[in-house]
Amino acid sequence: MADILKIGKYEFTSRLIVGSGKYPDFKTTYDATVASGAEMITVAVRRVNITDPNKENLMDYFKDSDIKLLPNSAGCTTAEEAITLFKMVREATGIDIIKLEIIGDTEKTLYPDVIETIKACEVLAKDGFTVMAYTNDDPIVAKKLEAAGAAAVMPLAAPIGSGLGIQNRYNVVFVKEAVSVPVIVDAGVGCASDAAIAMELGADGVLTNTAIAQAKNPILMAEAMKNAVIAGRMSYLAGRIPKKPYATASSPSEGMVQF
Repeated sequence: MADILKIGKYEFTSRLIVGSGKYPDFKTTYDATVASGAEMITVAVRRVNITDPNKENLMDYFKDSDIKLLPNSAGCTTAEEAITLFKMVREATGIDIIKLEIIGDTEKTLYPDVIETIKACEVLAKDGFTVMAYTNDDPIVAKKLEAAGAAAVMPLAAPIGSGLGIQNRYNVVFVKEAVSVPVIVDAGVGCASDAAIAMELGADGVLTNTAIAQAKNPILMAEAMKNAVIAGRMSYLAGRIPKKPYATASSPSEGMVQF
């Protein structure tokens, strides 16, 4: 049976989402995305062109593919800015699935402003957007975002671009338990094993950008991320054995030949 990821009205077979920033050029962005097997790529609309047809446009590289562009509001610091941005994007492109990202600390941690995020989520969801909301790893905030209409919540694993991996594994589990919408671990993934761990904890998907874009070999890292997400998901569905403090023999002692 196909293991489908459903986000609002949209369905995906890949549980990996990639970003479009920090690549040397759009061609490498495209090649890495294809290698990742991802069906969706985030685009920081205020930094990457997808609306001006008179300039080099990322959409030109993906127009003949089945990969969806996921506009995000990186650079926005208020609900009003994000709402205005997404309405302009929908008007220009017709895209209505979005990554809502409102940063509270723009100087150091790039942590989200969850209050502004919840405000924007409520408005955008009521206006017909499929909102994927970037947030901290707090299950209480995740529940409030779901109540505000978020189609998916995207808790950070560590600060954006840090590559530190999942710093609080318990919180990923707590967020997953708190909501019924998909949980996509976002920000802080540094290597393929981080993605596998996120999936083994029960996350419904992983979003990563810097770990691929700034790897020595982005194409190879993209493929590694693809395989890690698949393996982590399979491991989670298979069900791990319980942890025990002492050894347990792999072979049963019953019926053992006596000397």
